[in-house]
Amino acid sequence: MSDASMSARLDRDYILGTHDEELARLGLQHRVWRERMLEGWRRAGITHGWRVLDVGAGPGYATLDLAELVGPTGEVIAVERSARFLEHARESCRQRGFTNVQFHELDLMQAPVAFRDLDATWCRWVTSFVSSPATLVSKIAAVLRPGGVAIFHEYVDYQSWRITPHGALHEQFVNEVMASWRASGGEPDAARELPQLLVGAGFKLKHVAPAVLAVRPPDFEWQWPKTFIEINLLRLVELGRVKADWTESVREALRTAEADPATVMITPMFLEIIAERVPTK
Repeated sequence: MSDASMSARLDRDYILGTHDEELARLGLQHRVWRERMLEGWRRAGITHGWRVLDVGAGPGYATLDLAELVGPTGEVIAVERSARFLEHARESCRQRGFTNVQFHELDLMQAPVAFRDLDATWCRWVTSFVSSPATLVSKIAAVLRPGGVAIFHEYVDYQSWRITPHGALHEQFVNEVMASWRASGGEPDAARELPQLLVGAGFKLKHVAPAVLAVRPPDFEWQWPKTFIEINLLRLVELGRVKADWTESVREALRTAEADPATVMITPMFLEIIAERVPTK
């Protein structure tokens, strides 16, 4: 298989796709969670001059923030398996004038990783989509220097995503999303095993904390789950998992929720994990 054919196949394999709507959704997602992300990076100690691996960099939204944070004396290594996402990330860095970013198109589950002695790794909502979280953790451990830190934002209780008081169809939707991820080899609640995997790979847990949002329809943050719902309804139909009439029922239930001033949505719970690679004795 040619490199171009392989890249196209990997893009098709993305459970949520790599189309323009998904690029926009990921940008919105990044804006919603950016401050929480930056707080986590500060807590982990990322600073000027550090060398950081951006695991599953996607379209590069976090890559840009890392490049700015580590500065010209630091380095960001962006690893992503989607050629289309990497193209977007490269262009964004070019427009911002960042020259301290390396881009690597590779699948961490398949390809060897040659980077070594890095100061930190950043991994957000990647573990739920890989075939082996244990392999991912072992590769992260291999690239970090002793004392280096691994930072994760990963889902731990996806069924905590609720809408009240109009949530019956939404709960069905959440169950379908989780089933589709598992059918593709992923695990929606991947963070449940991350602490054990990290300790087993030679890490010391430094910080573990849950994160959720409680949002209402007028809130800016409401648009993040709303766009996710729409894109995933279309994707579930493409996958043959649901019928179009059912998706319209989910949309109608969401419209009803948006019109009700009493509606509250709780977003899926994820864990922020910061773990330090213990020096080998």
